[in-house]
Amino acid sequence: MMRKLLLPSLVIIAAIFGAVTLMATGPELKPTAIEPIAVAVRVRTVVPQSIQLTVHSQGTVVPNMESELIPEVSGRVVWMSPSLVNGGYFESGAVLLRMEDSDYRTLLERARANLNRAQAEFEHARFEYQRLKQLEERQLASRSQIESQLRSYRVEEASLQDARANFAQANRDLARTEIKAPFAGLVREESVDIGQFVSRGSPIATIYAADQAEIRLPIADRQLAFLNLPLGHRGELPLAQQPNVTLVANYAGQKLTWHGKIVRTEAQIDIASRMVHVIARVSNDAQEVPLSVGLFVNAEIEGLLVDDIVVMPRNSLRNGNRVLVVDNDNKLHYRDIEPLRLYRDDVLIQSGLEAGERVCISPLQTAIDGMRVEPLPENIDTVAG
Repeated sequence: MMRKLLLPSLVIIAAIFGAVTLMATGPELKPTAIEPIAVAVRVRTVVPQSIQLTVHSQGTVVPNMESELIPEVSGRVVWMSPSLVNGGYFESGAVLLRMEDSDYRTLLERARANLNRAQAEFEHARFEYQRLKQLEERQLASRSQIESQLRSYRVEEASLQDARANFAQANRDLARTEIKAPFAGLVREESVDIGQFVSRGSPIATIYAADQAEIRLPIADRQLAFLNLPLGHRGELPLAQQPNVTLVANYAGQKLTWHGKIVRTEAQIDIASRMVHVIARVSNDAQEVPLSVGLFVNAEIEGLLVDDIVVMPRNSLRNGNRVLVVDNDNKLHYRDIEPLRLYRDDVLIQSGLEAGERVCISPLQTAIDGMRVEPLPENIDTVAG
């Protein structure tokens, strides 16, 4: 019985002794820290540069000058220029319409006759007055005769002035039976025909100048800071302060470009859109293809030239106005910056970065300050971490 109990006990003791011996003589295991894998990111080196700012807008072309043709005399239309049709082109001073002038020629002849009569009466009155003055010196004419003749002389002088005015008026009325173009341009709309009686003061056509065109361009208030426009200026801008503007439109299947100037700003702010409107003017004489009225165009306005600007992709901004800078140890650090403008896919930074620094431009799901990265040139694609 004792032998049966002793044998298992010896086996257990031997096993325990062996385990203790193995633990005492085995190698000591030391924990090691896991080295994190550096995330590959694209970086762009900071290079300050001078940037020409631009402001974009859109608008519809309108005439620089538009007016209505209104007869200054009444009469029946006897002739019309072939240019006096919708869309017709005419030169400055060209005769556009003639009215029957026989009545006005008669009035002119009557005015001429009255002028001749008044001239003769005036000369006679002046002669008589001078004769009586001479007689008065020899005491052969009374003072009352002199005063009476002086009155007649002044009355005839006034009658002569009235006759001259009537003659000039008759001349003008005769000339007004021909309506001439005040400028070179195009006919927007006409409402008259040969044989029609037109009345003085009634519009017969609408015309507009073709040598220049204008575009009313809306600009957001905050965008005005990027243009070299004097604040509070009234009227047309001085030539030296007129920004250049480039207009682009697709017309007749072609992409066309025109160049002009911003000539003035409107004083008021649009209540609905909170926009300020600037007026661009284009001289058609300087263009290969004239700018057509009614065309919708895109405008690019030349703004200020600013120095020491850093251009970065817009997606390099992190949590507001911050970027991730990669230091010399290839570690990420957040940096506050001051953006000047968000323009298309870029952000223009005016302060907060130094030349030669590297900015992370890769999208990162998780970015920790001090995280180690593997910087790669900008033109190499990486997988976001």
